[in-house]
Order: sequence, then structure tokens, then C-alpha cells
Amino acid sequence: MTFVPGALSTFSAVSSDSRVEILRLLQDHPDRPISDLVAATRKHPNTVREHLQRLVAAGYVVERTEHRTRRGRPRVLYSAAADVPAVHPVTRRRADEAARRGDLLRRLYAVPAPSGLGTDAVHQLDAIVEDLADAGFDPVVDERDLTLDLGPCPRRLPIGTAEDRAENAAVCRVHLGLLRNLLAQAGGPLTVADDGITQEHGCGDRCVIRLRTDDAASAVSAFQSSPGTRTLCAPV
Repeated sequence: MTFVPGALSTFSAVSSDSRVEILRLLQDHPDRPISDLVAATRKHPNTVREHLQRLVAAGYVVERTEHRTRRGRPRVLYSAAADVPAVHPVTRRRADEAARRGDLLRRLYAVPAPSGLGTDAVHQLDAIVEDLADAGFDPVVDERDLTLDLGPCPRRLPIGTAEDRAENAAVCRVHLGLLRNLLAQAGGPLTVADDGITQEHGCGDRCVIRLRTDDAASAVSAFQSSPGTRTLCAPV
């Protein structure tokens, strides 16, 4: 069993629509200065800077100083952490803390670890369940089938126009990118399944993420509708 320690959760940096928008922009185009993000979001520079500070502190975004060969102060460039092939200390620490809390709760409630999964895989599940809960989801894990039922998306817009569907699909891509990065940073055999094609365009009430182990023979859908529900997002 994988626990969601709600009392121990903190307000997530990605529980804000504005920060999700900034993350989407950085996932689409890494190494962006604040001026680019200000123009894209139409927000005040100080507001964008504050959002970036929250995202950096939470391990979702990394910053670097550009190398300049001409006069002028070097700019600070921002990228989504998933685009940087290195272990991020903040993300790794969050994963380690989630694993310790999961182990503690399993001991307190005398619940055995899921059979068939090694310790590293269980700790990966601890990390992603806690992270998703902090972001406003209500995830339910099926350790046997390696699925995550996310429940209703807290960032989902009511479907009214094609723009709404596109915005929901973009938010799904952000969450999926964060999930893939956290699984990698936590370390272990679990990854998101390779095939990210949904059953249909549009957005519905809930979504199921399917995971796989590195030695799985074939991939299954990363995002697909759970039985009896509509598709949450367009192909990612």
C-alpha cells in the first residue's frame, strides 16, 4: 500500500495556474530569460520572478547564468528540471523524504510493502503519490497493475471551446513531464509507459497513468481513460 500523508503535505508550487503556465512555457522552450516569460504571460516581471523562485525552490525549474561573449550583464536562463540531465538535489530530497514517510506509515499501520515490487519501486510510488497529492490530485495506486488513477484534475477547465481543450492538454503535458522527471530523480525501475496517446481528444473527469518497469516487454498507454469515464486530455 502506498500512503498519502495529507497531514505532512505542503502547498505545492504547481498548485498555481500561473506557475503551471510558466512550467509549460519552459518545457516547450528551455533556457528562457525572465523577459521572455514576462512577454509570454503578460505578467509583471516581479510576479514572474516570484513564481520562478517558488518553482526553483521546489525543484521543478533550474536556473543558470548564460555565457556571454559580448558586453552586458549575463542573463539568468530558466529551464524545466526535466530538460536538464542531472540529479536535482531538491527533487531528490523530496523523493527521499517521501520514501521515509512511506516506510514509517507502513510500519505504523503494519502494512506490508506491495508484493512483486522491490524497495526502489515502492519508494518511487511514495514520491509520485505524495507529489501528486500536494498538487491537488487524489491519486489511487494499483500496485499490481501499476496504474495511478488521478481522479479529477484540479487544473482542468470546463470544456467549451477548442482553446479550452488545448489548454487542458497543455496542462496534462506539464503534469506528465513532472511525473516522468520525479520517477527518474527518485531512482528505480518504474517509468511512465512510452505510448502517450489517449483514446480521444477532449477532457473529462479523470485520468489513469500507466507505469511500466524498465524490463517490460512492451509499452502501454501513459495517459488513457479509466473504465467508464471520458478522456482527460488530448494526446501528449
